[in-house]
Amino acid sequence: MIDRFEKFSFSINEIFRYWHRLAADELKIYGLKGPHATYLTTLYRYEEGITAPELCELCAKDKSDVSRMISIMEQKGLVKRDGGLKSAYRAKIKLTDEGKNVAKAITERAALAVELAGKGLTDENRDVFYSSLEIIMNNLRDISKKGLPEE
Repeated sequence: MIDRFEKFSFSINEIFRYWHRLAADELKIYGLKGPHATYLTTLYRYEEGITAPELCELCAKDKSDVSRMISIMEQKGLVKRDGGLKSAYRAKIKLTDEGKNVAKAITERAALAVELAGKGLTDENRDVFYSSLEIIMNNLRDISKKGLPEE
């Protein structure tokens, strides 16, 4: 059982590390860090814009991280807050034209990275992998909320 735990933990950590290294390399030319990739690709899917709380949920990030990343992207002219709401946190966040260009490029590069990372997988392997990963993620989310059961 420990061997499975170690293999699972090591693999997840390695995937995370290499993915963020690739993202950092790709975003360096825009003066951004790797974590911005998640925000840019998510915002790219929502042309009408989304609020910071929605972005928190979609990217599985906390409020402070989203606020910090959005602030950096605002300073670089990649996003804007839309609407005259009193709370900037509740305003819709939209990509600017420049942001759309950057997000499109990052989305295309991410798709290429995913394609290359999955080289050698059949469609059936890929379906099983993502299905299994989702089950594990949901189980871990549930366990983290409830805690491990007592033996």
